[in-house]
Amino acid sequence: MQNIDQIYIDGAFVTPHGTESFELVNPSTEQVIGRVRLADERDARDAIAAARRAFPAFSRTTKAERVEMLMRMHAAVVAREDTLFEAIVEEYGAPVSRGRWMASHASDVLLQTAQTLEHYEFVRCAGSAEVVMQPLGVAGLITPWNSNAGFICGKLAAALAAGCTAVIKPSEMSAIQTRVITEALHEAELPAGVFNIVTGRGETVGAEISSHSDIAKISFTGSTAVGKTILRTAAETLKRVTLELGGKSPMVVLDDANFDEAVPLALQAGFMNSGQACIAGARILVPQARLKEFEEKIVAAVAGIQSGNPRDPHTSIGPMVSQKQWERVQRYIRIGIDEGARLIAGGEGRPDGVDAGWFVRPTVFSDVRNDMTIAREEIFGPVLSIIAYRDEEDAIAIANDTPYGLQAYVASSSAGRANAVASRLEAGRVLVNTLAHEPAAPFGGFKQSGIGREYGTFGIEAFLEPKSLLGTV
Repeated sequence: MQNIDQIYIDGAFVTPHGTESFELVNPSTEQVIGRVRLADERDARDAIAAARRAFPAFSRTTKAERVEMLMRMHAAVVAREDTLFEAIVEEYGAPVSRGRWMASHASDVLLQTAQTLEHYEFVRCAGSAEVVMQPLGVAGLITPWNSNAGFICGKLAAALAAGCTAVIKPSEMSAIQTRVITEALHEAELPAGVFNIVTGRGETVGAEISSHSDIAKISFTGSTAVGKTILRTAAETLKRVTLELGGKSPMVVLDDANFDEAVPLALQAGFMNSGQACIAGARILVPQARLKEFEEKIVAAVAGIQSGNPRDPHTSIGPMVSQKQWERVQRYIRIGIDEGARLIAGGEGRPDGVDAGWFVRPTVFSDVRNDMTIAREEIFGPVLSIIAYRDEEDAIAIANDTPYGLQAYVASSSAGRANAVASRLEAGRVLVNTLAHEPAAPFGGFKQSGIGREYGTFGIEAFLEPKSLLGTV
């Protein structure tokens, strides 16, 4: 049983003013594994004040100094990777293969940002003017539970690279992971107040960060509904805002695709992170003429996918993060059945032989129309919808007929055809015959999938404002 009763403000671990206790539950066993004392609005204000005091000096540090800080942070997180991995598997329920990637990703983003910063030019010319990229101020970073450590490190790395100080509000559901990361970052010995980590609820700590006049920038990853609330709140003080929100990503399988390659790709895209991923390829678009063939192959492939104990190396789908999330996914499966979609794999309830834990049977529907609830709304679980299309134009129309536009996938044996289709898809990223991640490329969404971009130079510039100087010598 872990008892987490401190937050991190002004370079020190302190006891929160808030007194609410929140239970931490292992989603694989449904057993309570710890408790965290949650911060409140006063704690958030203390953290903001600390970041505000630290900003003038930190904003004047050199690029080389900030690169060196990021490298120290990277080394400190690498040193805690095994501990972080254990926390990810126990607290979040990530399968061990995924959990190891998540643990290493947290340190990787720090290294990648340092490498990007080394080559970034903060001063450039525009005609007769000198343009200086200037840090915005104190950044409020609000992160979700589905990749807690990675989001903390990624957002913080970009903010610090730009010269901003930060207040981080991680998910209260990921407090064990947060403690591991906080201890690691503390060991990197950054100046006091440069980063502050305040674990609390969104309606208290998150709301204070979103509304406080001393926060110049908000970077939020989470649901579209919460993102809209943050945007409305931030408008009062005209904060700069980056929002990475929901998705309902299409996997467009063209009629020339090799299904022996396309089916595994579609399942990996749809079931990644146990389906709890904003970029999950939850809508699989298949040519009507080859629908039966695709269904047969995907049913056979799903039969070999294991949902269960995350410590079993054969498991690829772990539990949903909480009972609430499990019930949400079950509700969507029932809605799919009630609306007339044809269940070809999985269904309601836990997988066979599983008596405890918030596990979901890997589920695939066919005969799905794009106007059905399961095709419109983000489920955030291992539930996929196969939608048949007539021809390429129809596929593109269906793929784009969504309020979201975060990521999309194309499978084809022709690079030319795939790229032509990819160019017409309304998404911030389109992956052609791959699930690769490129940290130098911008990441973010069109439409209601968000505002702004993260990663690479785009991610750093999200925390900068250009200042034009004219008449200088």
